[in-house]
Amino acid sequence: MSYRIRAARLDDLQHIYEMAKLTGGGFTNLPADKQSLTAKLERSQRAYDRTNDEHGNDLFVMVLENIETGVVRGTSQLFTKVGQSWPFYSYRLSTLSQTSKELDRTFSAQMLSLVTDLEGSSEVGGLFLHPNERAGGLGMLLARSRYLFIKEHRQRFGDKIFAELRGVIDEAGGSPFWDGLAGRFFGMNFQDADYFNAIHGNQFIADLMPKHPIYTAMLSETARAAIGVPHPNGRAAMRMLENENFSYDGYVDIFDGGPTMIAKTNDVTSIRKSKLAVITGIDEGTEKSIISRGNLGEFQATYAMISENGEGVTIDAEAASNIGLSVGDEIRYIAR
Repeated sequence: MSYRIRAARLDDLQHIYEMAKLTGGGFTNLPADKQSLTAKLERSQRAYDRTNDEHGNDLFVMVLENIETGVVRGTSQLFTKVGQSWPFYSYRLSTLSQTSKELDRTFSAQMLSLVTDLEGSSEVGGLFLHPNERAGGLGMLLARSRYLFIKEHRQRFGDKIFAELRGVIDEAGGSPFWDGLAGRFFGMNFQDADYFNAIHGNQFIADLMPKHPIYTAMLSETARAAIGVPHPNGRAAMRMLENENFSYDGYVDIFDGGPTMIAKTNDVTSIRKSKLAVITGIDEGTEKSIISRGNLGEFQATYAMISENGEGVTIDAEAASNIGLSVGDEIRYIAR
């Protein structure tokens, strides 16, 4: 089957909603709520329609489409500048060391501090692939095509970029981290808080969460064990981010304690190493790559077999058909 990445449209709502119902919770950027999803798609459309390159508060939603059936089987999102509509909160894990001369001992304590350090950064998020499609590298296509989009529209994105990975969720859909920390102050379970955040934003965190640091030793063992740990289903995503030069620097999600992976935008592997080339022929290639064409709402990406030559590249006929390419067209590409 043939797949492509393209800009999301309003008529993708039902497909995206059906996928949102499969997430199992913890996906703040993909709530199973049609009104919220519609608002996201409308905001995304405005971002694609904006023609100036100002680094503003944009959201770009992309989808993975089965070209043969027209069915959407995955989605991802790009936030160009977080913390503009409401503060963007994280916990920062740090260590405080104190020495007692009388006891001749030094004590080190880990603390979680509520911070807004990442405001103004860009975010890659909302990536979800239908469970029946988690093979054949489609997750990688969905994830890495975003970086080709960023490279094409670099001025719209910040100098720092991050991705929040879903944290540990138990079999009942709860979060040990939430139960051990924030849940004690809010009087609501993780599912309710996560859903409320997805619909209304996290200003209620600022209103109710204590601002002083939290000593992790005061948390339950299960809550401590969840700090900075990705959900088992997110470990592959963490490895992909590490391969793109993202790293974990002690920032964790305020709801489930999942790790936040951070990189300098220009240092992201697929952004730094992607190339532009003109198609010189439609023929079988030798190297599997991700290719993209078009700007803003015309952006599309797919897998292709590519061969480089002195004048440009040749690509295979299926890839050319997938995103409407011909000899003489320009593409951006990165080796898989």
